[in-house]
Amino acid sequence: MNNILVTGASGQLGSEVQELSKEYPQYDFFFTDVADLDITDLEKVREYCNTNQIKTIINCAAYTAVDKAEEQTDVCNAVNHIATINLSTVAKELNIKLIHTSTDYVFNGKNHVPFKEDDITAPINVYGKTKLLGEQAMIEINPTNSIIVRTSWVYSTYGNNFVKTMLKLAETREQLTIIADQVGSPTYAYDLAKTILEILPKINNDHVEVYHYSNEGICSWYDFAFEIFHQTNTKCKVLPIETKDYPTAAERPQYSVMNKSKIKKTFDIEIPHWKTSLSNCLKKL
Repeated sequence: MNNILVTGASGQLGSEVQELSKEYPQYDFFFTDVADLDITDLEKVREYCNTNQIKTIINCAAYTAVDKAEEQTDVCNAVNHIATINLSTVAKELNIKLIHTSTDYVFNGKNHVPFKEDDITAPINVYGKTKLLGEQAMIEINPTNSIIVRTSWVYSTYGNNFVKTMLKLAETREQLTIIADQVGSPTYAYDLAKTILEILPKINNDHVEVYHYSNEGICSWYDFAFEIFHQTNTKCKVLPIETKDYPTAAERPQYSVMNKSKIKKTFDIEIPHWKTSLSNCLKKL
């Protein structure tokens, strides 16, 4: 019995896993959201996994409203930290493989070369801090055959994201000002979901391993918006601005490019360039 629990099933990554699940008939998937399973409740997680004989958990659930997190610290901590403790605890007890998704925001953005998995973490906002606490708890509890995958700038045909926001704003605006001094790598959630499902049977380690995954290439938010409009022949003009010209409740890392050589080498995978994946997403949209 190959039963897989997917948490956060209505989010971007969870939705992509759900769409891809039909290509993996060897697994029985259990897709849940907060209405089906409250992962901040340890007993409910334990009961659900026992009852359904879960063998793998793919944790796609996260509190990702970065600015709101500065005020809603308790809710953010519950979903990103406490829930990870619960999932890790049950995974350890029941010998369940756990794949947990984390973020580039565990870094402070002060690098000038792509961050490696073992670089010093120093989050600069509540969201990043709670995600790091979740990582640290999982590593300490140490469920076997389990991994943490950090990703960045996620977008999809599902949910709310930068790509959809840009296209919507362009319907009513002649020009947009977009931040040009924050640099990272976009991640098409479909690519990440596909990678997780492909590497699943190859995960075999006695301690929690951390990996980085985003699409190849580097860009600013301005570059990203420019390419979205270029590929869709959208006439909206994009103007670059600095972070200081667009104040937000949460501070963002200025450089959050991640080194992906570890996941590529360990699992022998190729990662598409962000422009190629953007094109694939836009075709679906």
